[in-house]
Amino acid sequence: MHSVQAYAALQAKGDIVAHIIQRRSPKDHDVVIDIHYCGICHSDIHQVNGDWGPKIFPMVPGHEITGVVKHIGSKVTKFKIGDRVGVGCMVDSCQTCSSCQKQQEQFCEQSFTSTYNDYERNDLQKPTYGGYSNELIVREEFVLRIPDHMDLAKAAPLLCAGITTYSPLRYFNIGENSKVGIIGFGGLGHVGVKIAHQLGAEVTVFSHSKNKKTDALAFGAHTFIDTGEKNFEQKVTPQDILIWTASDIANLDAYISCLKHDGALVIIGIPGTDIKLNPMPLIMHRKQITGSLIGGIQQTQEMLDFCGMHDITPAIELITPSEINKAYSRIGKSDVRYRFVIDLKK
Repeated sequence: MHSVQAYAALQAKGDIVAHIIQRRSPKDHDVVIDIHYCGICHSDIHQVNGDWGPKIFPMVPGHEITGVVKHIGSKVTKFKIGDRVGVGCMVDSCQTCSSCQKQQEQFCEQSFTSTYNDYERNDLQKPTYGGYSNELIVREEFVLRIPDHMDLAKAAPLLCAGITTYSPLRYFNIGENSKVGIIGFGGLGHVGVKIAHQLGAEVTVFSHSKNKKTDALAFGAHTFIDTGEKNFEQKVTPQDILIWTASDIANLDAYISCLKHDGALVIIGIPGTDIKLNPMPLIMHRKQITGSLIGGIQQTQEMLDFCGMHDITPAIELITPSEINKAYSRIGKSDVRYRFVIDLKK
């Protein structure tokens, strides 16, 4: 065990403050990462606020982590000191169940170990602490390689926002001539637009923020739909899939009407309220509503390589640790374009 500088919430709904944590000593298969940057995901705020059930405090959030390897265990084979690396939402899984064997660790039948607000897999008394800190220790199977030319600060949000949008686009085989709708144009949505566009899709952005239209079109959208307008759905060309990135679910029937026969609405933003649904349009046109989590480690690396090849990075605002609480407040007001990233370099 050794002491590491971190930034933590000490209680539910509490401010993020400087806090010393104890990291475990590295094992033979561990990689020790000098953290340079960590993105702020909206889920960090939900976790700190205790919106999703019981939480472990003090809590060090952060699962969009990039940095440089500064130490490796004696049996590490995939990385060397000095490598540019990242860590996303998972730091461990059982590695033996059918999902893990299919490189879909996010669906581990024994539950994956979250980067923070969880307990170490082999020590249920030891909490996991996330990327709002100067150092992270992770088994090598859950460390990702950042493309050499990619800016580490801009790469950070790809570890959550990138893979969360990339995974359903791949699952539904989006490519040339596909029609993809992105509902919500924030931290997730703007990355989804860039990836879907590069895959060859015709992209439509659905947003109530008319002032984001210029950015949406610049990032690769072909059409911008103002969802504040009455009967907006009547202006929409039928879509193959709609990816719901927003944190609230409203006008569900209107969006379902925007889908083609056999189309799918994919929910990746966790709604804060129950969903009310009229099933008839689903039945009559074999439409579906489904969800998607993140991706496995193999697919996350694929996403990073894809984004590196096509020069896709999120739009970020770089902040210092002292600005985290202000950033949280601004996120609550949708006042960010489009992802905050904390500069944690020593």
